[in-house]
Amino acid sequence: MKKSAGGMIAALGALAMSIICADPAHAADPIPVQGGASPAALKIDFVRVPGGCMQMGSDRGEKHERPVHKACVSDFELGKYEVTQGQWKSVMGSNPSQFSACGDNCPVEMVSWNDAQEFIAALNARKIGVFRLPTEAEWEYACRDGGKDQVYAGKADASNVAKLAWLKGFSNKQSHPVGGKEGNALGLHDMSGNVWEWVQDTFATPYRTDLAELNPVLVEAGKERVLRGGSFDGKENYVRCAIRNRNDAGRQDRRLGLRLVREVAQR
Repeated sequence: MKKSAGGMIAALGALAMSIICADPAHAADPIPVQGGASPAALKIDFVRVPGGCMQMGSDRGEKHERPVHKACVSDFELGKYEVTQGQWKSVMGSNPSQFSACGDNCPVEMVSWNDAQEFIAALNARKIGVFRLPTEAEWEYACRDGGKDQVYAGKADASNVAKLAWLKGFSNKQSHPVGGKEGNALGLHDMSGNVWEWVQDTFATPYRTDLAELNPVLVEAGKERVLRGGSFDGKENYVRCAIRNRNDAGRQDRRLGLRLVREVAQR
């Protein structure tokens, strides 16, 4: 039996799908595709974040953001956007999102920290790189344009934060396609607003200052995990770079998504 033209195009499209980073020299191998997602849905862009140090936290925020302390990170690559529904479908074969009608280019949500780990394990099984959630320190460092003293993920204040964030009052109470707002100086989008992003760390308040200064991370089993960045349902105070949220590792919610780190060889 002859294949239809549409079937041949779909087959060729599936062969061409791959994860691509911002630097063509680091392009990854194709990922086996599930769920019939479109080629455009499978592209994941990464931004190289040069390592450095910052004063992590805020004395002007909530108690969970204290004490302000020095934290340093090594070079890493962070997803330019939040993981999308199309990317999730291509790896997991299904879409858990409440806002599925938003489309493949909208952030995946209704995913728990545990779900995120399953997604990452499936991605790592393809042996095209080493992926993980960012640590809390990496996330805040990247949000602050590389550790600068700024409030939001870009040049904005509370009066015009809507230019870079989907947040309450401007979002129609739902998530929106990634990259629709201004990025920060590193080229990262939606670090403020859209959906909360799981990070690797266990939540502790106040900050644990007994952790290593370089690449600090707190991982303890059976505890709440940290969320960063705020969501479409949060006010200006809850989309700041220093804001911290937490929830049970099994919690699924229409405001909860993720962003990936791809590890790089250190010099």
